[in-house]
Amino acid sequence: MQGETSLGFAADHPAFAGHFPGQPIVPGVLLLDAAVYAVQQALAAGGVSTPTCQVQSAKFLSPVAPGETLQLSWSESGTGQVRFGIAGPGRQVATGVLGFAGPA
Repeated sequence: MQGETSLGFAADHPAFAGHFPGQPIVPGVLLLDAAVYAVQQALAAGGVSTPTCQVQSAKFLSPVAPGETLQLSWSESGTGQVRFGIAGPGRQVATGVLGFAGPA
């Protein structure tokens, strides 16, 4: 299974107040959370239960400004792993691998 979706974080998101005042950027944890949530929703829509997720690897390659539109894409390896990439206008923002445990 593979998929793609758009992501965005509004300029008034509470995370920007402390990350970083005067020069806000999207925290990596928000990018990871959005990736995990989108992949879990897609897998669930395909009838796959994913009660737990482990971030096996993640690289943050470029900062993301508030309000920027991003594209999240992913592909399932068939071994419980999902590779993902997040891209912004003209650049790769983050990449990683998520591991999903079987049904609870």
